[in-house]
Amino acid sequence: MTTITINERTKAGKTLLELARLLSLTNKGVEINEESLYNPEFVEKILKAEKNIKEGKTKTIDPHDIWGSLGLK
Repeated sequence: MTTITINERTKAGKTLLELARLLSLTNKGVEINEESLYNPEFVEKILKAEKNIKEGKTKTIDPHDIWGSLGLK
């Protein structure tokens, strides 16, 4: 068994993925598994964090004054 990673956003990736789909329909030796490699809970946390950033629900910390930025000075 061989694993191939395809960037489906590129023209070549789209073409290769379409070819693989056609082969999987007509041949028993080709199988497409489009499951995510990432834990769904992890993906949800990342998407929530990105949404919070867009909505401005974040705290900015000055790397030169970490303790002051956190109010611990």
